[in-house]
Order: sequence, then C-alpha cells, then structure tokens
Amino acid sequence: MCESVTDQAAIISGILRANLERSLEIHNRLIAECLPSLTSAAHVLIEAYRTGHKALFFGNGGSAADAQHLAAEFVGRYLRNRDPMPALALNANSSAVTAIGNDYGYEEIFARQLKALANPGDVAVAISTSGNSPNVIQAVLSARGLGLFTIGITGTSGGRLRDLVDVLIAAPSEETPRIQECHILLGHALCDAIEQAVCTEP
Repeated sequence: MCESVTDQAAIISGILRANLERSLEIHNRLIAECLPSLTSAAHVLIEAYRTGHKALFFGNGGSAADAQHLAAEFVGRYLRNRDPMPALALNANSSAVTAIGNDYGYEEIFARQLKALANPGDVAVAISTSGNSPNVIQAVLSARGLGLFTIGITGTSGGRLRDLVDVLIAAPSEETPRIQECHILLGHALCDAIEQAVCTEP
C-alpha cells in the first residue's frame, strides 16, 4: 500500500512538472515571437485611450474569462491608482448574449453588441485560441465595417483571424491550455504598458 501511494505521488509529481516545464518552454518563446506584435497592439490601445476611445474585448469559454479579466484591469486598475479607462467584455452581459443568440443566432452575439456600443476609433480585441470561432470572426468583420481597429489574440496558426485583424498576437503553441496561459501573460503585459503610458494618479 505504501509503495502504491509513493508510486502515485511520483506519477502526479511527474505530470505537474511536465505541465510547468512545457508552459515555461512556451513562455520563453513569447519575447522573440510575440514582442513586435504586442508592441504594435500596445501603441494602438495607447492612442485609443489618449484620444477618448475604448476597448471592447470578446471571446468564448476561457477566452471569455480572459476578456472579462482584462476589461476589469482597465476599468479598475492593474498596478497603479489612476482614473478608470473604458473597456467592455461583450460576453459578460448574459441577458444580451442569450437574447441575441436566441433571436439572431449565436454567431451574432458579439457583432450585434459592437454595432450598438462601438464608435469609430475604438479597439476591438478578439480572443480565440483557434482563431476560427464563428462569432468572433463575425464580430471582427463587423468591427472593421464600423471603423474600429482590430487586435486578434490567438494560438500559433492565427486561424481565420490572421487575415482579418490589423494586429495579430499569436501565442506560439497549438495546445489550448498553453495558449490560454500565454494569453493572460500577454494581456497583463499590455495592461502594464498602457497604464504607464496613459495614466497619471488622480
């Protein structure tokens, strides 16, 4: 019995170590592979905030959670006490999402909200590990038609978003968990850069 518990502990420890090492390996590639596009995205958001515009985030599943997380960092704060910066997570309004999905189809849940809430000069931030989510694609097409700058945050292939967005930040992995881990790090890096560039303490 003791040996089997020891063996199980060793197996679990090995699984945990493998996940951590794999994540670190992917994170180490972010600087070389994502820094140029991340810098471009930061400049876009800085300019938007300096000119009185807002960011609109959207995604599905874990990407929806990231959208809410990052919008909250801008409206609340990241590290500094400062005035709030306008940001919305389009997946956060469950009544709007379910009503639009029911009446117009799930592909329209973000696009229709953009048509209601966005103004030219705002920034649409599409988060999708695959880059192929139909409702995210539809939203980006709508954003382009509305005169928004578009940023896509995806996995390594970029999917369909690669050819649709103005700036693509493609995490260097095809594994959904690793991509999502990269996405929140990339998002936090953007928050820090934008907060330092745009905001002063009230």
